[in-house]
Amino acid sequence: MRIEQTVLNASPLIVLFRANLGNLLPKLFHEICIPGAVWDEVTGAGYRDEPVSGLLNAEWARKLRVPEISPRIASWDLGAGESEVLTFALSHSGFRAMIDDKAARRCAKALGIQTLGTGGMLVIAKRRGVIGSVSTELEHLRRAGLWMSDELVELLLTEAGEKKT
Repeated sequence: MRIEQTVLNASPLIVLFRANLGNLLPKLFHEICIPGAVWDEVTGAGYRDEPVSGLLNAEWARKLRVPEISPRIASWDLGAGESEVLTFALSHSGFRAMIDDKAARRCAKALGIQTLGTGGMLVIAKRRGVIGSVSTELEHLRRAGLWMSDELVELLLTEAGEKKT
C-alpha cells in the first residue's frame, strides 16, 4: 500500500530540516499534516534556525488542530506532540504517523496505528527514485542529531538494497 498521507511529530521535522532534507516530504506525500502542538514545539522556542524557517515557509505543511487527546493515547503519558500525532492518526486511518520516539511507537503499535520513522521515509524516497542513496542521507540525518542504532541503520540499508556484504 502506497503511503500518501502523513502526520508528523517534531523530531522528524527538526532533523529533516537540519539535514536539508525537508524538501523530500512534499515529493513523497500528497498530504502532510502538522498538529498544533508539534507546530508550536518546532516554531515556538524563539529560535531562528533551519527547522523554524523551514516549517514557516513550507507551503505544503497543513497545520491542524487536534481538539482533544484520545483517552486511549492519554493513558500512555506521552508528550503533547506525540499525543496529538497519534490521536490524529488513530481517527484518520489513511495517515501514517511519522514518529521516532520509542515510547510513542510502542503506543502506536499497541493501538494498531501505522507508523513511519524518519529513516524509513528515506527507504521510500529511494524506492520512488527521489534520492539515490539512503546511506548518504542517513549520514546527514545522524549529523543533524537523529540517533539511530547500528542495527537500525543496517536494517534500513538492507531494505534499500544498499547493505554491504
